[in-house]
Amino acid sequence: MYIFLSILIVLACLLLIGAVLIQKSKGGGLASDYSQGNQFMGYRKTTDFIEKATWSLAVFICVISILASFTITKPSAKSSISVSPVETSMPAPAPVNAPAE
Repeated sequence: MYIFLSILIVLACLLLIGAVLIQKSKGGGLASDYSQGNQFMGYRKTTDFIEKATWSLAVFICVISILASFTITKPSAKSSISVSPVETSMPAPAPVNAPAE
């Protein structure tokens, strides 16, 4: 499930990058390329659509990221390496006597 949500996030990010690059700074966007105002959907509706798509994709990414964080499985408390009591209770090696001067 986590992989599926991660793929959705990546696709939404790519679409968001495209939507942001289509927009022109200072609100011009696609509307600045049209010379007539009576085109299909109108130029104002085009910029409204792109702005709504940008906000929708941003909210989608946030919600899916939160959902993906709940699908991450926590590591189990048991360790795959078992330590026997004999290994932990071994005596320390005897110190080596230093030669007297």
